[in-house]
Amino acid sequence: EDLATEHELPARVLDWRQLSKLKSTYTDALQTHINADTGRVHTSYSITGASTGRLSSTDPNLQNIPMRTPQGREIRKAFVPRNADHILIASDYSQIELRLVAALSGDTGMVDAFQNGRDIHTATAALIFDGPFEDVDRTQRNQAKTINFAILYGAGSQRLMQELEISRKEASDLIKNYYERFAGLKEFMSTSVATAKEEGYTSTLLGRKRTLRDINSKSGLARSLAERMAMNTPIQGTAADMIKIAMIRIDAALREGGFKTQMILQVHDELVFDAPKDEVDRVVPIIEELMREA
Repeated sequence: EDLATEHELPARVLDWRQLSKLKSTYTDALQTHINADTGRVHTSYSITGASTGRLSSTDPNLQNIPMRTPQGREIRKAFVPRNADHILIASDYSQIELRLVAALSGDTGMVDAFQNGRDIHTATAALIFDGPFEDVDRTQRNQAKTINFAILYGAGSQRLMQELEISRKEASDLIKNYYERFAGLKEFMSTSVATAKEEGYTSTLLGRKRTLRDINSKSGLARSLAERMAMNTPIQGTAADMIKIAMIRIDAALREGGFKTQMILQVHDELVFDAPKDEVDRVVPIIEELMREA
């Protein structure tokens, strides 16, 4: 990846790698999973596959169908409604983990941005680059977006340096500036780690525990990994709990209402439904309400 900016050959190797992965993982593999009786592809979900509590999809994994590249989007076009009378409904939480970290930490800067309906990454950029919201450019927003998610996952200056292709000092300054502007968030992260060190585990808002055996390890690497888990699990784990509650309630509501609409996929923060077209206007408000209130 570093060399691809300097010469055509490594760039072509990366293109080849991307295309060969699309072919082996998707166009070839998905065809072997077509069910002989239904003519459709059916995934399996594991409730214990991910330590954060997220559902994991296997045989085939339908949670990682590519979206970012034009070629990847072509793969997505293979996923269609069962017939002309049906439609696929996708309903996803908008920036759920950032909203949860704002709620859990009570950080005034983040809460204010969400409550006023402002774009969180632009609002973050305005704060860390110390300028008006209206003057934030695309580069600054992209940097703010990267740092927002890096902080969520407990990533340090090394990771940020690689992702943004900046110097270590610039990355360290960005993180320092970020925490100065979002003091409530920094305190929440520090408290999460301190509590985990004391108790040996971390937990979600609903009390689901994740044991962190290395939180007081003598190995710096093992310890820092456990500290990242202590920061991220309460957020990602709570989001996982939340969508599972929504799924249970939506399933019950669809059954009680006698609808033919079926929940067919969960892709982390998103639910996908297979719905008869004449039910869409009635089921969408139910889905929205139950996801919001979960």
